[in-house]
Formats: sequence, structure tokens, C-alpha cells
Amino acid sequence: MSDYKLGLDYALKQDQNDTLRPYRNLFHIPKDKNGNDLIYMTGNSLGLQPKQTKSYVNQELDDWASLGVEGHFEAKNPWLKYHEFLTEQMAEMVGAKPIEVIVMNTLTANLHFMMASFYQPTTSRYKILIESDAFPSDKYAVESQLRHHGFDHKDGLVLWKPRKGEELLNYEDLENILEEQGTEIALIMIGGVNYYTGQFFDLKRITALGHNHGCIVGFDCAHGAGNVALNIHDSGADFAAWCTYKYLNSGPGSLAGCFVHEKHAHRKDLNRFAGWWSHNKETRFNMRGEFDQLPGAEGWQLSNPPILSMAAIKSSLDVFTKVGMEALTEKSKKLTGYFEFLLKNLGEDFIRIITPSQPEERGCQLSIQVKNANKSLHHKLTEAGVVSDWREPDVIRCAPVPLYNSFEDVYRMVEKLKAILND
Repeated sequence: MSDYKLGLDYALKQDQNDTLRPYRNLFHIPKDKNGNDLIYMTGNSLGLQPKQTKSYVNQELDDWASLGVEGHFEAKNPWLKYHEFLTEQMAEMVGAKPIEVIVMNTLTANLHFMMASFYQPTTSRYKILIESDAFPSDKYAVESQLRHHGFDHKDGLVLWKPRKGEELLNYEDLENILEEQGTEIALIMIGGVNYYTGQFFDLKRITALGHNHGCIVGFDCAHGAGNVALNIHDSGADFAAWCTYKYLNSGPGSLAGCFVHEKHAHRKDLNRFAGWWSHNKETRFNMRGEFDQLPGAEGWQLSNPPILSMAAIKSSLDVFTKVGMEALTEKSKKLTGYFEFLLKNLGEDFIRIITPSQPEERGCQLSIQVKNANKSLHHKLTEAGVVSDWREPDVIRCAPVPLYNSFEDVYRMVEKLKAILND
């Protein structure tokens, strides 16, 4: 969409014509001390709470109160199989098959469980490749895996770096790394959408490159799930994991999602940690039988899951299912494109956007560098009623989320930024 226009009237007209506009009313919008809606641009860090979430959680609290342990079988949503209520919706969200998806644990824990199975180093093939500016917890996790297996984490870590003077990563550089070191790399683990730049990587291309060189390929999709069309099954990736509290609006620290490609669904040769929730459901409560592993992603579970967290996830997924990722990404491209248009209109002497300009190479987030700015700019935006996100050394991350952000939000945010820059 290239026919964007300046002025509030244009933004209001876009909102009037927006078929997703009613969904904003399904969310609690934080307010300032005067009771006015804040301009919330941080769904990439913590998504807003759906209004119905309280009733979903209360349902489980009520069943716990009235049924006690019998809630595992007699609750309105029986707890014994509660995770199954999430599987199909979550699989659709990330473009996977139900057998490939499970909601369990938290993000970094899931990455470690995946690496326990899929990172199988040898003395000659042991290195792990990540992007140089991966989210810190990913770097910590892979470094600890290298050390756990007896390797030097500095020697074993291969970094895919941007070129000098650039922020975005280049696929030719990845190809060159694999040509040079591919026989030494056991695992490639990339963030599906980079948290800092907002660059959405070509998962299928990366997977094909990795597999061509004999590498296992996995993705951290924390900034992709609920934001972009991941199509993770079609990518061919071996595994992936993502949190649910950003674009999936499940609440702070909520459970995470995990993907294991169906080609691994029935592999019992893969090393893994086991627990009773990965045991055959039919004989799970016999207690004294030998371990009988479930097929698919369910076979990586350990413990019975926290129901209250799953209830919040179910609430959000029910909203997503009504909208669909196709409609969400369509609006997202228009909304973020409008945001980019307004920012560029402020003048390139002031503003530099480091997120890719091609819509298919990003989600809704734009990462903004403001000339000669420091964190005081972020503080001024906060005081002006804009909830954004600062990342050192000089980037403000803003994510107009299509489920609850409006064109008017974007317009007013840029107007406030312009006023601060002109002050």
C-alpha cells in the first residue's frame, strides 16, 4: 500500500474502514492518570490482556474450589487433557501440524530440551551458529550447551554478523560461513524475527542451507509467533520454540510453545529427558510400567501443566482463531507501512529505521534510531503517554499490533515524537 496520506483525517478514515477495528474493544488498554488510553506500542514485549481472560482463569479457580482433585476429570475443561485444547489453534497460528506442536514449560527451557535432543556434537562437528545479535538468553543457552558437552564456548560459537556499517544480516554471508565451516557446525539456531532490528528471516531458506551442510536447524520464534506467518512446517526446520506473552497475549511469564517436525515424531532414538506427561496416556496412571513414549511433540513433555497459565493462553488463542493470521498480517502490513511513512516524513536527518523496508522481511515492529538521541527521548515519550521500548545503545522499538492498535494510535505517536524532536 503506497497511497498513504498525512493528517489525522486519513488515520480516522482508515480506522473506520478497518474490519478488525472491533477487536480493540476486546482488550484492556492501559490508561494514564487522567483515565485516557495510553498509546501502547509494546506488544512485542508484553501483549495486552484480553478482557475475557479473567473469566477463563476464574472458571478453573471455580472448578478447583468446587471439585478439588476431581477437576482433572470433571472440570468444565478437564485438566488432564487441558493442553490438548490448545494444540490445534497453536499449530494453526505458527503454520504447523497438530502432532508437531505442544504448549509446555517456558521459552529457554524448551530450547534447552530441544538441544538435549537435537544438538548431538562430535569431536569434529560440534559448533553452534547463531546470529551475532541474538536475544541474550539464546546466546547464554547455546554457550552453556557447548560447555555442558565439554567444548569451549568461544571456540564453539559461530556468529552470523551484519556487514560493517549495517544492522541487517545478509544471506550470502551465511552461505559463506557454511561453505567454510559447515562440516564443523552441528546446530544452527536463529531467532525467527530478530528482537533488535525486527528482521524476519527466511526460515525455509536458512533450513535448506543448514540441511545441505548436514546441520540441524532450529528457530527461536518468540518475536514471530502471532506476529508473522511463520509456516514453520513448510520451512522444514527440525524444531522451534516461542513464548506466548508477547504477541500471543497470555500474560507475563506464561507458558511457551514448542515445535518438533513430524519427521521426528516417531523417533525413539533421539536423546531426551522424560517425565510422566510424555508417557503413553492410556497407561500413564498405572505407575509401575516401563516408560512408553508418546509420539510427536507431546513426547517432550515432562510434568502435568499449570492450568491457570493455559487458561490465559486459551483465552487469547480463541481471539486469534476468530481473526485468523491472514487477516492479521494483512492489517499489520498496512499499519506498519503507515507508521514507516509518517516516520520518514519527519526527515531522514532525524530518523533512521533499521528494520527492513520490505513488508515480507518484517513483522509489525519498527526499530527507530533518532539522531543524537539517548534514553531521555524514551523517557519523554513515556511522559507524553507513549508506551515504547528502549534498547541500548540507541534504538526505540515500537510495534503497532494489528489486534488492538489503530491508525490513530500510530498517527498520535508520531505527532508526539515530532513535538519532542522540535522542542
